[in-house]
Amino acid sequence: MNQATQHTLTKVPEVTLLFWIIKIAATTLGETGGDAVSISMNLGYLIGTLVFAAIFIAAVVVQIKADGFHPFLYWTTIIATTTVGTTLADFADRSLGIGYPGGVTLLFLALMGSLAIWYRSLGTLSVNSISTPKAEMFYWVTIMFSQTLGTALGDWTADTAGMGYAGGAVVFSILLAMVAWAYFYTKISHTLLFWTAFILTRPLGALVGDFLDKSPNMGGLGLSRYSASIVLVLFIVACIVLFKQKAAQNHH
Repeated sequence: MNQATQHTLTKVPEVTLLFWIIKIAATTLGETGGDAVSISMNLGYLIGTLVFAAIFIAAVVVQIKADGFHPFLYWTTIIATTTVGTTLADFADRSLGIGYPGGVTLLFLALMGSLAIWYRSLGTLSVNSISTPKAEMFYWVTIMFSQTLGTALGDWTADTAGMGYAGGAVVFSILLAMVAWAYFYTKISHTLLFWTAFILTRPLGALVGDFLDKSPNMGGLGLSRYSASIVLVLFIVACIVLFKQKAAQNHH
């Protein structure tokens, strides 16, 4: 990358309100889609994780080889991280037998490790610096860990804290509103706030997804996981088609 360039476009979108709307829809889809494969299709968490991990790796390879920001490719990769995040978190929490506290702790340490190695390698964690293959690789690994951590947090809140899906969604909505307030009215690092919001949108999406597809006696609406997933895909496609997303600018 030519350091003399003042403004080069990155391969990730500008972080706008539209970005967060699609992100929450994508994380909700990750929950309904992940559950559809691992639970509704009876494949289990490990097979579900392997299926989505393969899709995730393929999407990241295509994304890194792409010549610029392509909205459909970017959001396909994000959705792949949310589905693998759903099944991986469920596998860590339930199949490994370490429970929600163990799963959350393990995933938090993995995320912090990913961010630390990224920062030591490139000197920045800013999403406006995602313009080299190395930066992209760190970006996607970090996103995958953040999505998985978010899933585990959402499950822990709904199941252990006894708030239910709707109550948990309200809690994470309030936390996100606080992050948004801090972004506009404080001098807290925007990069730190971005990753905080990125993690918090995942449990919000997970709880909304569970609210849509879990049975009424578990506090959900009892919608089909397949129909909920199809509606969410159509919503995301409509957002991408109707609203033009621009690539974030990389400032040197």
